Amino acid sequence: MPNDRNATERRAIVVLPPGAARRLIARGVARLPSAQHALREGLVVVTLGTTNAYVAEELLGAPIERERFCAGYIGETLTWVPPERQAHPLVLDKGTRVDLSLDEAVTQLKAGDVVVKGANVLDPSGVCGVFMASPAGGTVGKLAVPALARGVEVVIPISAAKSIHGFVADLAPEVGIGRVGDATGFPIGLFPLTGTVVTEAEAIALLYGVRAEHLATGGVGPGAGGVTLLLVGEEANVRRAFAELSALARTEPPPEVG
Repeated sequence: MPNDRNATERRAIVVLPPGAARRLIARGVARLPSAQHALREGLVVVTLGTTNAYVAEELLGAPIERERFCAGYIGETLTWVPPERQAHPLVLDKGTRVDLSLDEAVTQLKAGDVVVKGANVLDPSGVCGVFMASPAGGTVGKLAVPALARGVEVVIPISAAKSIHGFVADLAPEVGIGRVGDATGFPIGLFPLTGTVVTEAEAIALLYGVRAEHLATGGVGPGAGGVTLLLVGEEANVRRAFAELSALARTEPPPEVG
């Protein structure tokens, strides 16, 4: 009976600061069956991004210069890491890192491969929005569009902290580099991106077999930009998830950009 099942479920609430949330999401991406298959049989391309930096570390099993694995981001303004300080995107061919540019990787992409592309916003329908400061559409125009055209899976790691109330399809026609008169930083366009979205909730389901609900975003001090999650599931699974996520929240440093 549903009531009996609910009575045996355990509940816990955990707060994840931004660094811990990104690490959790990255571990979830690495656990995806499609990512595991592409690591064995095909190509995995991880584009620049603050969350994608953690994904790159999880796939490589080694640390990288995360502060350089970023292009555009929201800081005090809409800004970016200067190109000369940016790292190269990560390209793995059957799990081995290869020296391919995005242009070269695009020519090799095929169904069964995986492209990991971050996003800036997540709307209630599950559509993500990518900010574009380049008139040519940046990485999303160069890589994500050809990937979707070829049936390549686009994985979108994004924190629930980036959730918005509006819909990307309504907002995208309202902005644009030539349409916006003033901006705090660079004016941007907004590209609607769909794919396999991995938030904290999907990562927790993959890693622990626990349902996670997004309770709140933000806080003060270390909690600024973090997420508060409700965990629901079998007692042993929830206890394990709560213990490991609580430890992650205490030990994972905040993200930095260069």
